[in-house]
Amino acid sequence: MSKHIKVGIVGGAGYTGGELIRLLIHHPNAEIIFVHSKSNAGNSLHKVHSDLIGETAIRFTDELSSNIDVLFLCTGHGEAKKFLEANAIADHIKVIDLSNDFRLAQNSQLEARSFIYGLPELNKTAIQSAQNIANPGCFATAIQLGLLPLAQAGLLDEVYTTGITGSTGAGQGLSSTSHFSWRANNIQAYKTLTHQHLGEIGQSLLQLQPVGKIDLSFVPWRGDFTRGIFISSTVHSEKSIEQLTAMYKDFYESHPFTIVSDDPIFLKQVVNTNKCIIQLEKVGTKLVVHSIIDNLLKGASGQAVQNMNLLFGIEETAGLKLKANYF
Repeated sequence: MSKHIKVGIVGGAGYTGGELIRLLIHHPNAEIIFVHSKSNAGNSLHKVHSDLIGETAIRFTDELSSNIDVLFLCTGHGEAKKFLEANAIADHIKVIDLSNDFRLAQNSQLEARSFIYGLPELNKTAIQSAQNIANPGCFATAIQLGLLPLAQAGLLDEVYTTGITGSTGAGQGLSSTSHFSWRANNIQAYKTLTHQHLGEIGQSLLQLQPVGKIDLSFVPWRGDFTRGIFISSTVHSEKSIEQLTAMYKDFYESHPFTIVSDDPIFLKQVVNTNKCIIQLEKVGTKLVVHSIIDNLLKGASGQAVQNMNLLFGIEETAGLKLKANYF
């Protein structure tokens, strides 16, 4: 008999909450028990996520239930910690937090709850035996997956990274830079060298390469599209492209969602999937690692479901065999 996982979702009205609902209503091992939203209590889910019309009869609620196995927190940054402090969540309930509240080691403990950083390609064994998961950030996921094999080999020193993200990376709330009239035919660098994901990236790289200093410079960009992240990281390497490609393929051999491509990659290959695709290019001693993900799936809700699958000992790819939006 297949395992049956009862799910609760807090913050179901936003982008990540909506993506999580879309994944879980068709997940072979999961059942959504409630979707919590005070402002939308009583409304059908499709009143907020209009593409769900005809897909589910679930309504938003402002009440919590202990009749669940796992609770997903799709709240804003800083709100997950407040929610757990304000609400008594039964000890048997596993928590998967999609905010940045518990990602750093110094913030990973909240009373009796201890959070494991949920990047499966780095911490799969720890995730499988964990009770609570801090889901990684979207930029952090794409950058780390591009650099982890180099860190394991002790080859990181100076890293220069640029990355561009779609408008959904800014969340559902409107701002001057998320309006269509601003985004259309436009790009902009933002949070240059100060992005909030730098802390978790550095933490993960040091986990694999604890000796020596890793100097990571990151310039993120806002792009003229809705979803996806394209990262390019430049490092120095004396190894041949053949050696490096073999090293990357070996590192990710047992990880079903991270693929190393021998051909040039492009964003449409990953949009609407839980994949990360990596491509290496080398000129002289300069290695460029390209990595691409869908920011709402592998960068958020898809990875959260992947972590749920690992937590409950079911097939890692369950509910995540998705088709890319190629055209």
